[in-house]
Amino acid sequence: MGIKILTKDIDVPGIQNFQVYRSYGGYNSVEKALRMTPDEVVEEVKKSGLRGRGGAGFPTGMKWSFIDKKSGKPRHLVCNADESEPGTFKDRYLMSKNPHILIEGMITSSFALGANLSYIYVRGELMYVVNILQRAIDEAYANGFLGKNILGSGYDLELHVTCGAGAYICGEETALIESLEGKRGNPRIKPPFPAISGVWSNPTVVNNVESIAAVPYIVNNGGEEYAKIGIGKSTGTKLISASGHINKPGVYEIEMGVTVEEFIYSEEYCGGIWKGRKLKAVVAGGSSVPILPANLILKLANGEPRLMSYESLSDGGFATGTMLGSGGFIVFDETASIVHNLWNFERFYHHESCGQCSPCREGTGWVEKILHKFLDGHATMEDIDLVADVAKKIEGNTICPLGDAAAWPVASAIKHFRPEFEWYVTNPEEACKPGAYYTGDKLVLA
Repeated sequence: MGIKILTKDIDVPGIQNFQVYRSYGGYNSVEKALRMTPDEVVEEVKKSGLRGRGGAGFPTGMKWSFIDKKSGKPRHLVCNADESEPGTFKDRYLMSKNPHILIEGMITSSFALGANLSYIYVRGELMYVVNILQRAIDEAYANGFLGKNILGSGYDLELHVTCGAGAYICGEETALIESLEGKRGNPRIKPPFPAISGVWSNPTVVNNVESIAAVPYIVNNGGEEYAKIGIGKSTGTKLISASGHINKPGVYEIEMGVTVEEFIYSEEYCGGIWKGRKLKAVVAGGSSVPILPANLILKLANGEPRLMSYESLSDGGFATGTMLGSGGFIVFDETASIVHNLWNFERFYHHESCGQCSPCREGTGWVEKILHKFLDGHATMEDIDLVADVAKKIEGNTICPLGDAAAWPVASAIKHFRPEFEWYVTNPEEACKPGAYYTGDKLVLA
């Protein structure tokens, strides 16, 4: 079994309660951090090599160091618990099972940033998580870990949990900030970046749930110890939301560097492809990352095994690689329709576009309509290149990354599975039969 940091105590009976969590070493990082300077805490996070677990993978300590300390304005830490990426459900799992690990991380991280008012922004559909977090926050207040003069240190922190209205776009940090301020969740033009002008125009850091929850371990054990876990620049552990055609879907905490093959086929993790079928493709990091066929997700171009790490998954660029992203690991067996799956993704992105940028507002709608022609049996060969061209015109031409998120799955699906799109064109009656799927040379009915 690999090392566990975030989920080590997650199945302990009563771990949601303050006293039980405390008895397992909970809140020790707060006590230790308050004996350090904020800069010393930031330095430990830098040493750890912890990268943002929300999808971008930007070094957390470096992001913290960008916050404006010279203006004299109040600073804020905002936890992005919106978790809207299709295929990703790790954050809600962690918050509902062990809320205090996030609260502890918020206190320790807020101290490091010099923030006296911090927020946890939760996706609107997850009210049960909001209620669990609020109970944990109330317990932290009651035991002197939140509020005025925490543990007699002179440090004050007010922590609030709030919820959005279920918009995917609010997972983007500036749209989240707009929503938190009570406005429509439209992404802001950057610069200025949140570290300079965020919530209420004050310096703000926005971090993912998993990133913040890793901070207590780093402070307790030191950044260098955390950096020994994992591989290369992919240090520590990562929560993976595993779903799709596997025997054991769920949330797994892996040590960075596990091979993709081991993650899919070992009994410790996904337990192999269900019903004894063959692996066809994998979306490794949530719906917005490029999809890869079985041969490319398991092996690098040089024949070496591909690893569950930022560097290995992206090896080869978008030609033969993908991204770890938020860890939404979706597995497709041989009966899956890549065309239908892609249409479903693009329908989502069209629906969730905020409409602020015309390439995204109009382009995602056209992509959805063109892809639906394949499922209706009305597509032409020209439509394959047309949908790829429309997606290309979206990519890189929007304020926020939603446009890229919509474009990348299209480009990769057509690149790696073009014969399947052509099959839908040349065999419309067969392709549209219920249960039909493409094997590369013949029609099969599941």
